[in-house]
Amino acid sequence: MFSHLQPTPIDPILGLMAAYKDDPNPLKVDLGVGVYKDEQGHTAVLDCVKKAEALRLKNEDSKTYIGMAGDLSFNRHIEQLAFGQHKVLLSGRVTTAHTPGGTGALRVAAEFIKKANPEATVWVTNPTWANHISLFQAAGLKVKEYSYYDWDTKGLKFDAMLAELAQVPAGDVVLVHACCHNPSGMDLNFEQWKQFAHLAKEKGFTPLVDMAYQGFGLGLEEDTQGLRYVADLVDELILCSSCSKNFGLYRERIGACSIVTADSKITQIAKSVLLSVVRSIYSMPPAHGAIIVSHILDSQELTALWHQELAVMRNRINDYRQLIIDKFVAEGITQDFSFITKQHGMFSFLGINKEQIERLRKEFSIYMVGSSRVSIAGLNHSNIDYFAKAMAQVLKA
Repeated sequence: MFSHLQPTPIDPILGLMAAYKDDPNPLKVDLGVGVYKDEQGHTAVLDCVKKAEALRLKNEDSKTYIGMAGDLSFNRHIEQLAFGQHKVLLSGRVTTAHTPGGTGALRVAAEFIKKANPEATVWVTNPTWANHISLFQAAGLKVKEYSYYDWDTKGLKFDAMLAELAQVPAGDVVLVHACCHNPSGMDLNFEQWKQFAHLAKEKGFTPLVDMAYQGFGLGLEEDTQGLRYVADLVDELILCSSCSKNFGLYRERIGACSIVTADSKITQIAKSVLLSVVRSIYSMPPAHGAIIVSHILDSQELTALWHQELAVMRNRINDYRQLIIDKFVAEGITQDFSFITKQHGMFSFLGINKEQIERLRKEFSIYMVGSSRVSIAGLNHSNIDYFAKAMAQVLKA
């Protein structure tokens, strides 16, 4: 039966990574891959993680399974990071399973939605993270897009977004990014979050909040402001979290799927369904990364260190947003790129065309996604001048 298989298209970002790796140009710049890099272009292990790993290795006495819900201490910490002292936690309305990464959390959420309402449509922002649509479709769910990013103004199509979501039927699911929208970097402000929350309550659709970058936007607490307001109003929501970026645990694949229900009795039912989904996909999650996170958040000293290291990453990205504009101006670029400083997280659309993107790759070995999405974290003091000069060249034509 395998002889009839047809090759599937290569993911554009994975193809870009391969092309970058094979490029012999010593000046090459990778602005495609969505991982944080420091000034040396390296994705280092955080010091708080190293200390927590040492503690884990010293105290670990078993490699047995940790159960379908994963590490319970980790789950509690993730819930508290997301909701703080919110009423949904205090009233027992949340159940969480730790998952293999944020991607695993989304797939678990997709299968949970399928069990709760097989006819549900999942609505995603246009544009959204490239893997969102395929994850939900793989679970047999219908997926539609709603207006979000405005390519002309480099802002949000918020009025169009509200108008379209007002037509979403009760029982459907609307995915919204908690912060650091991937791929645009454009986030809802708090007033817009309020309007979204009231619309969700009025229309009866279920918010699915994807929080892959908590702490990378405005701060750990600030990045949950919209989520917590939504939780104030609606009876039900789904939260997918990731520790890849804010703890630098990319390859450990640590995330969580949290279900918020109307009351604690329904929560127990939802928990049983959530765990049955987990059982049918991967049975038990990996333990290592989750226990590292638990060790960090169990310790005041390591938590303080994590906050410091997270702030360094966040501030470096924010500083480079302004530095990009300064360098562009110094190179005589007159096109307005001020929108870059209004965005949050690692990503931004530059708004240049495909021909210019191709020239950057062919003539300067500067790699970015075909949509002009760039990862700000790929820039550093050794390559930003080169990038600015290259941009000046391609924008002149």
